[in-house]
This record gives sequence, structure tokens and C-alpha cells, in this order.
Amino acid sequence: MAQSAAQPGVSPISPVVLPDKLPLKVIAPWAVFGGVLMLILLYFVGAEQGAVALVSGEGVHEWVHDARHLLGYPCH
Repeated sequence: MAQSAAQPGVSPISPVVLPDKLPLKVIAPWAVFGGVLMLILLYFVGAEQGAVALVSGEGVHEWVHDARHLLGYPCH
């Protein structure tokens, strides 16, 4: 029967290497961009119809119709 001798303090599994933390200067522009994008999306889903429409016609309303109901916006 063969026995293996392990050295003390040495793990057979490689250690987990954590990435460096990202500075706020790197994250902030992307967070602002994502926030603005979400506000634009919320406008088109929630308010783009009727008197406050930026786009004439019912095209945008029809594209986001199911999302409006899913989020609880009444539309008809």
C-alpha cells in the first residue's frame, strides 16, 4: 500500500485570488449611464402615450404594451 506524504501548510487546491477593488471614479460614469438609461426606459414604458408622447402614433405603445401591464401601468 502506498502512502503519500503531504507537506504541512500546503493545500492541494490553489488559493483564491480576489481582484482589486474598483475605485469610485471608474464605477460612477457607468452608474450614471445606467441610471439615465433606466429612466428613459421607464418613460417609454410608463408614460409614452397620448398627450405626453414624444413619438407620434401608437408604435411605441404597442412595443411596450405587455411590459406596461406587467409593471402595473394602466393603459386602456
